[in-house]
Amino acid sequence: MLEIKNMTYEIQDNGQTRTILSDVSLQIEKGKILVITGPNGGGKSTLAKLLMGIIQPTAGQVLLNGEDITACNVTERARRGLGYTFQQSPRFKGITVRKLLELSAGKSLTEDECCQYLSEVGMCAKDYLNREADASLSGGEMKRIEIATQLIKDSEFTIFDEPEAGIDLWSFSLLVNTFNHLKEKGDRGLIIISHQEKLIQMADEIMVLSEGKITKKGKADMILDPTKCKKMSC
Repeated sequence: MLEIKNMTYEIQDNGQTRTILSDVSLQIEKGKILVITGPNGGGKSTLAKLLMGIIQPTAGQVLLNGEDITACNVTERARRGLGYTFQQSPRFKGITVRKLLELSAGKSLTEDECCQYLSEVGMCAKDYLNREADASLSGGEMKRIEIATQLIKDSEFTIFDEPEAGIDLWSFSLLVNTFNHLKEKGDRGLIIISHQEKLIQMADEIMVLSEGKITKKGKADMILDPTKCKKMSC
């Protein structure tokens, strides 16, 4: 289980303290999908970075399978089973797609192994393995390659920060198929930050974050159909 307990994040802005996140708590079990949504500037990407250890909280804890990993850096969290994809996929001039996959795997990969992972995100290995992972690839291509690197890592929990950002409709359709496949496998927990209805509908639980606070949280059917909550006096 991955948990956040009473997470607060503050920054100094022109000599004033500004609260980005205030007392946020969540938990997700392996094999489940949690979608975090809400208005822009609500703190969603900040929460993702706090989960991965890219930034450190002002207060609160991050726990993985009961272990407090709040003080762990990005590398340590990755070793313990956390994965992360950026809103805008990074580019790597001089590094081929194959080398990027091998770096993620931590070992050399055969062409068949590379093909297996790339095919899961709708890509043909022969068309991409020897290409550089740089600006010559589209946003959708880099996004799918980045997701393939996470599939190789076989993390217990993977955080996807707006995976639909900067990709075309064709790539988005393939992205939805990839998440459906991961959900069917059920071998990792997924935290997806998104505004896209198709991705939100895949969730086991939805959390709405606005102005740094949780305004709604619950099972997907309750959040997507408010009338159910009214009937049950939620």
